[in-house]
Amino acid sequence: MLDYGGPGVYATTHLNNPKKAQVTVSSRVKNDATISKNIRVFAQLVDAKGKIVAKAEQALTLEPHALATLQQNLVVSNPTLWQGQENPYLYTLRTEIVGSNDVVLDSMDQPYGLRNIVISPDKGFILNGKPLRLHGVAYHQDREGLGWAVSPKDVKQDVDLMMEMGVNTIRLAHYPHGQPVHDLADKYGLILWDEIPLVTSWTYGKGHKIVNDRLLANAKLQLKEMIKQNFNHPSVALWGVANEVDFGAVVPAFLGATRGNAPDPIPILKSLVGLVKQLDPSRASTLANCCEATEAFKNVDIPKTSPVADTVGLNRYYGWYYGDADDLGPHLDAMHAKYPNLPISVSEYGAGGAVSLHTDNELGGPVDSRGHNQPEEYMSYVHEENWRAIKSKPYLFASWVWNAFDFATTVRTEGDSHDINTKGLITYDRAIKKDAYYFYQANWTTKPMVHITSSRYSQRHYQVTDVKVYSNLDRTELWLNGKSLGVKDDCSLKICMWPNVSLAVGENTLIAKGVGKQSSVQDKVNWHLNESQNNRYFIDAGALIAASSKQHTFGSDNFFHGGKAASFDKLGGWGQPPVKPNIAQTADRDLAATYRRGKFYYELPLRNGRYKVVLLTVAPTEAVSSRFVVEANGHKIVEVNALKTTSSATPTAEYHTAEVKVVDGRLNLQFVPIQGDAFVSAIEVTPI
Repeated sequence: MLDYGGPGVYATTHLNNPKKAQVTVSSRVKNDATISKNIRVFAQLVDAKGKIVAKAEQALTLEPHALATLQQNLVVSNPTLWQGQENPYLYTLRTEIVGSNDVVLDSMDQPYGLRNIVISPDKGFILNGKPLRLHGVAYHQDREGLGWAVSPKDVKQDVDLMMEMGVNTIRLAHYPHGQPVHDLADKYGLILWDEIPLVTSWTYGKGHKIVNDRLLANAKLQLKEMIKQNFNHPSVALWGVANEVDFGAVVPAFLGATRGNAPDPIPILKSLVGLVKQLDPSRASTLANCCEATEAFKNVDIPKTSPVADTVGLNRYYGWYYGDADDLGPHLDAMHAKYPNLPISVSEYGAGGAVSLHTDNELGGPVDSRGHNQPEEYMSYVHEENWRAIKSKPYLFASWVWNAFDFATTVRTEGDSHDINTKGLITYDRAIKKDAYYFYQANWTTKPMVHITSSRYSQRHYQVTDVKVYSNLDRTELWLNGKSLGVKDDCSLKICMWPNVSLAVGENTLIAKGVGKQSSVQDKVNWHLNESQNNRYFIDAGALIAASSKQHTFGSDNFFHGGKAASFDKLGGWGQPPVKPNIAQTADRDLAATYRRGKFYYELPLRNGRYKVVLLTVAPTEAVSSRFVVEANGHKIVEVNALKTTSSATPTAEYHTAEVKVVDGRLNLQFVPIQGDAFVSAIEVTPI
């Protein structure tokens, strides 16, 4: 406790020669006696078999109550290096204080790994001269029913779950974590990012332009404690000084300031980065920012925090809070072009996912990043597309998914949870691994695995569906009700797809498994299709999650080509429900609220015969008129005219009914604009 809770013995490895390692050991020795003491300090490095491979001795006299700091050098010939997961070899760093008559007065043993880390702006993360692409997760330690009162056993279970997924790095966000996770990382060969809780709302008081001196002193104190306490862990590679302190420029109300009066974080960041260089020049400093060069905030004067530290992490939520999921790649290229000499990582990315909410098409409607509509399938889509971009950028030295586990937070009512951030790959109670977990397991591990997605979407809404399987097997075969649907190999991003799979009425058993020697590796799910959904369609157009109806069981928007999803409902703020206007002349308000608009068509597989088509339309409340026709297999069946309205007018539902004939196993419904956009809120197709 005399040195910020650190061990008092600190070691740094120098690997200038592959056949020799030099370890500089700095020890603090305190004499609490009232008389002077003649002592000897021994520093030793002991290998895993108990053999002393290097030692040093220094004699000194300590006056009463004196404190001395001494440095000793250990030289190890033919060292075994701590090579991450490839070989997390640990020596024991043993330090002893020996008094007269060779009596050991004090001693300390610490696990210690010999390693050297270089982080390059173009070659990435290099461990002992070997490139190592870091991919992992951010970690909040809290648990349901425990909060932060977690045991070492709890931490080990969490780390084991992350390891099973294939991580080789963990970002310990957003505060210093305890010794258990560091000890496990040393043992397992994981690379850690440690950080202090200088997060977002990082200043206070009336003088928002001025950093509060006491806050800066506290940040420095926490940084000193973190560095001292974790100095000897070979797993620690990065000292994080801040997270998203540029956020105040984007949402200044979050800080209690007005726009243009958000504080400048650069001075405090420079001060903390300087402290890192002073306390531990062997490691890189880093920080995570949220907003620089992000298209969504292009009109905001955002503090340029990226170049302040030795490295930078980008917290970017394309496809979730802003933009499209495939916008991440171009953004990363732009940041690399702007800072070609700066090592860049992606420190946060992801999306929320509720395991009880599902969609038939992740692009069928808008996701609600602050509210209810957060189906598990959309979360997987964001991770797939984000990882596609991250994997293709060799200049990135690391990436961390946000987050390993769902975690507690306030002001959120999202998906199927309250006061929970649902971006975890595993649920808060650690009971359910979401589909995205298995996506990374397929991409990050070599142990044979296969996983059928959307297993929890057991009551299916459509008779025809695409089946997606995550698999790292050489060849993957899909079986439906005992019949093979074919074999896939060399699937891009380990995503194997079987499109347009027809389900039978009742129970459907799907099995995905390996071929040949890998046939024992398999996954099985059961899906059910009611007779009421057989050879008929009830489509909630423009909806990511289908609304409940008083008439039929609707599925979310699917089978469409073109157009754009829209809604009369306006999303609420954090933890607030959406604003839902009245819609006249319908008992299914929620069904009518979403719609697809523009020029588009639906293509529906059906048995040949005659069908009744019912279209629910609600004209958008815009100051324009629109006119369009609907064609079924090339024949006009409906014409819709919507007169000019005012924005204050109450939306009004209309139902249009027609009979159609299917002769080639397909019903093609074309929505053809004549003036303005075509639009539809719901489609019903039933046999006559």
